[in-house]
This record gives sequence, structure tokens and C-alpha cells, in this order.
Amino acid sequence: MALIVQKYGGTRVGDVERIRNVARRVAATRQAGHDVVVVVSAMARETDRLLALAHQVAERPNERELDVILATGEQVSIGLLSLAIQELGCRARSFTGNQVRILTDQTHSQARILRIDTRRVLEALEAGEVAIVAGFQGVTAEEEVTTLGRGGSDLTAVAMAAALGAQVCEIYTDVEGVYTADPDLVPTARKLRRISYEEMLELASLGARVLQTRSVEYAKNYHVPIHVRSSFSEGGGTFVVAEDAAMEKVVVSGIAYNVNEAKITVAGVADRPGVAAKLFGAVAEANVVVDMIVQNVSQDGSTTDISFTVGRPDYRKTLEIVRGVAVEIGGAAVLGNDQIAKVSIVGVGMRTHSGVAARMFEALAREKINILMISTSEIKVSCVIEARYAELAVRTLHDTFGLGEPPREEEPLPVSTGAAPGRAGRGGRRGAARRGAPRARAARRR
Repeated sequence: MALIVQKYGGTRVGDVERIRNVARRVAATRQAGHDVVVVVSAMARETDRLLALAHQVAERPNERELDVILATGEQVSIGLLSLAIQELGCRARSFTGNQVRILTDQTHSQARILRIDTRRVLEALEAGEVAIVAGFQGVTAEEEVTTLGRGGSDLTAVAMAAALGAQVCEIYTDVEGVYTADPDLVPTARKLRRISYEEMLELASLGARVLQTRSVEYAKNYHVPIHVRSSFSEGGGTFVVAEDAAMEKVVVSGIAYNVNEAKITVAGVADRPGVAAKLFGAVAEANVVVDMIVQNVSQDGSTTDISFTVGRPDYRKTLEIVRGVAVEIGGAAVLGNDQIAKVSIVGVGMRTHSGVAARMFEALAREKINILMISTSEIKVSCVIEARYAELAVRTLHDTFGLGEPPREEEPLPVSTGAAPGRAGRGGRRGAARRGAPRARAARRR
């Protein structure tokens, strides 16, 4: 008997019929002899509706009260799903983040999980029940409701799997797994059978919307296998697991892109210590996340140009801040461009293969796509280009690195899905949870 954690997003529980479909899948897993913990999000568009209500009442809602409001969405979902499972003849019990005691820090809207008390969930499993846990939410030591940020239900599911010592964490989405590129954009995009935590982290942070970044980082820290799969089919999806030697044979695993970025340049500032600190300190105080930074030095070494990118929603606010700081640091001009895109290639094989960046640049050059900025890490290369060329760039790079071609060898799946018996039964699992099972220390922010 295996312990499986399943997570269903808002579109999967978007209406009563979809909730019944989820209930049937959960009941089938339980009837196959497995223990099941289910994490669900609020129904589709419910979080946006609650946010809109809050903003109708207050221009800038207090974050504490906002968390109290938003957490109600998941409470509705878990109750409805529990009823639907019970109607199928299976026993089920729902739990809010407070009832499970998903203990977090005090950062409202972006809380970090500190630990999870698995006692009540284990009691439900021992009683033969399906445990249904509200995603996206937790509680502080002072009994304050907190939320985990957009996509936080992914994090809840992974953290529950870690705390319980689950065999696998199944994330059910609208797609059948992780693809080499956006299949809506690239018809030849191929579903990956598995991908490393590091590659998935990069892809998630670079624009791929399959998994929340923090959830992947948490899974990596606690060695939780994630199985990304579709709730519309019974076929296997993509496993997100630890890197192995076979993965390094693949130079590039995927292409990601993000058109929701903007670039700001401060030209002609003095090249002296403290200038960058003053500029980015002011941006940080406004809680704006900066992505790429490039600094150029003039020939005489007296002045410099500083360019950086931010999310497009923060563009106008950041531009005004930078214009004010530029006056203080003596900048000659402030330039902005909100019509840019970031295109990235990702693969652990880059560590051991040379010339990857050159191939990327040559491919873009053949299509007359100018590169505005470049950023690299050990396993990725990102280029900022004009937004109008984003789709062309993705398709070109996908072809250049042969990502539409099937792999030469079919690697074995790293872990069983819920279709076959797994490791220890209830007694062994309870022992594991007591022994150290990751009690959910805080996930690091990226």
C-alpha cells in the first residue's frame, strides 16, 4: 500500500461536475488500496473574485484581512470535494490549514511554511478516510491566517508529501506533463518523461507555468518526487526528480519564454562606489523584484550605463522611482522599454558541453533577432529580445537543439505512480513521519 498526495488546481474543481470527476479519480485511487491525501485550490476564478471584492471595499486592503478573505476559497473546495467523495461510498474528511496546523511565519500573502503537524491527517488515514487539505493557506503561532502566494497549493501538496513521507506527490494540471516548450506555440514540442529539480526550477522561474517555483525548491530540499500529470487522462506525465548521469547527456531539456517583462536603463551615471546600491536600494524598498542587470563602462571609465529588467506590472512604478534616483546620482537619462521578452534555454547538460550559448546566438542571428541583454547560469542561458520576436525565437531554438526529436533511449521511470503498491503500509509510514520526516522547515525564497 502506498501513500499518495494528489493536488488539484482551481480549474480542476471549477464547477460541480469537475469536482465529481476529481472525486471519482480520488475514489478509484483509494479503492486500489492506497492511502490518499488530497490538496485542492479554490474554484476557478474564485480567488480573483474575492480580491476584487476586497478592492471594492478598500483601495489598499490590509494584508492580514486579505488573507482571511482569500483563505475562504479553499474552504469551500475541500467541503464540496469531501461531500462528492462521500457520495461515491468512500469516507473522506476535510481540513483547513489551521486544522492540519500548517504552521507558517507571519508574512501575510507570501508566508513560508515552518512545520506541519501530521497527527490529524494520519488519524484520518488510519480510519480509512481520504484526507482533503486546503491548499494555499496556513496559520501562525498566534492563530493568524496566512496564505502562501499564487500557486501556493503546489507548495502545500509538496510540503504535505514531505511531512508524511509520501511515495509521490501527483500534481494534476491542464496539460499532460512538462514539455520541451509551450505546445500551444510549438506543435512539435515533446512531453518529457522526467526532468531534474534544477531544470524545473529554472523553467518555472523563467516563465513556464506548470509548477510554482517554491514548490519545486521544497521538493528538491526534501527529495519529494513530483508527478505532473493531466486529470483528463490516465496516462503518465512527467516526473520531477533528482538529477542523474543520464540527464547530463541531454544538452538542452526545454525552452521557456516570458513576455511579461520590461527594461529600464539609467545612462551616463558616475562610475563610483555606491551608485548601484542607491539605485537598487530604492527599487527594493518598493518591493520590486529585479531580474537581469547589465552594467557597461565607458571608454574613459568615468561613467556607466546600468540596465535591468522587472516584471511588466511593476514597470511604471519602477520607472518613476528610477527617474527620481537618477537626479540624485547624476544620471544623464532614464530610458524604458516595456515591449521586450526573455527567451531561455535550460539543461543540466550545459555543465559538460561547450558551445551551447554560441549555438543559441547563431540561431537568433540567422532570424535577424537582435539580443538586448544576456544572462547565464550553470544550466541556462537567457536572452532579452524585442517582444514581437518571442514566438519566432522559441520555435527557432526548439528546432536548433532538436527538442522535437524522441530521446534515443527510454530511461526507466524513477518511481512508481499510484498504480502499483509502494513502500511501507500504515505502520511503517507513521514511524517515518515520527522519525524525522521533514517537519517542514521554511522553504527558501528565490
